[in-house]
Amino acid sequence: MDRIHVSGMRFYGYHGVFAEETKLGQRFNVDLSIGLDLSRAGETDDLRESVNYAELYEATKHVVEGEAVQLVEALADRIVRHVFLLDPRILEATVKVIKPDPPIAGHYEHVAVEINRVRGDYV
Repeated sequence: MDRIHVSGMRFYGYHGVFAEETKLGQRFNVDLSIGLDLSRAGETDDLRESVNYAELYEATKHVVEGEAVQLVEALADRIVRHVFLLDPRILEATVKVIKPDPPIAGHYEHVAVEINRVRGDYV
């Protein structure tokens, strides 16, 4: 299966379990990968035969900067659902939501949740 990747997207959202997360907000980084057949796009050099990267970015932004959820798992799930709504040719999606600054004491780079969903099993 062919893939489109949009990596390192950065947003500001108000998701979290703790009051300070939902009041002050925090950064969220997102990596998105979708699976679909890109053979027609390659043959025709026509954007209509692919999925517009800007639309993938905007769908992700809409979710992350939109309605707050408590869990990063729920945020990842919502992103995948919105991505599947963009185009019926998207057969599979993997999203990784990275929380670089969670309110956890200790030394670490970040915490992240990655989910993978197949359209037929999910939508």
